[in-house]
Amino acid sequence: MNVDLVMSVEVSSKEATKSENLTECLIEDIVLGRIASGSKISEPELAKRFEVSRGPLREAIMRLEGLGLIERIPHVGARVISLSQDKLIELYSVREALEGMAARLAAQHISDEEVIELEGLLARHSEHIDEVDGASYFHQHGDFDFHYRIIKASQNSQLVNLLCNELYHLLRMYRYQSPRTQSRPEAALKEHLFILDAIKNRDQELAELLMRRHISRSKALIEKNLNS
Repeated sequence: MNVDLVMSVEVSSKEATKSENLTECLIEDIVLGRIASGSKISEPELAKRFEVSRGPLREAIMRLEGLGLIERIPHVGARVISLSQDKLIELYSVREALEGMAARLAAQHISDEEVIELEGLLARHSEHIDEVDGASYFHQHGDFDFHYRIIKASQNSQLVNLLCNELYHLLRMYRYQSPRTQSRPEAALKEHLFILDAIKNRDQELAELLMRRHISRSKALIEKNLNS
């Protein structure tokens, strides 16, 4: 193979890896509020902070736009999205329908091993709630997130893409940055246990009903705070 071509491929691969790592860092900074909601994205500042060139940075910013964490405003530029309770209500309505479907499919496709792993996961969540005396639910993501694992167990690639990629970090951002008055950890854990029990028993209709009801209750809490 041509030496110049090999070097070009290696450089391109390193740039892609750098962009992927930067994307993950920026996601966490936005979700956790280290980059404030509504703040303007400064490419020179971020390039200096992360010691990267503009190429990988711009690619990472484009990925964040795709995830809905950054929006471009005409004559203003790129900004971190602002948390809006109206938008959240819309998001939870979508979740209610799609995650209900995911729970139904999980009851059909989940493996015994996945059920055991989820039982262990909820046991760890319960321990956390006991440790903090019911003050909060464990801020989990990825494989430590009950909802994420149920969606993956649905084995439906369209649902996984929508709920674990496009909408997932917006929901995480809300969880981390919303007031604790909108949290109901003990009730949420009980509902998770009931959902898992329905899935374990392969009761597809009940699994969907319980998941939809679970998310609907969270949405009602958001609406209550919006109107108070």
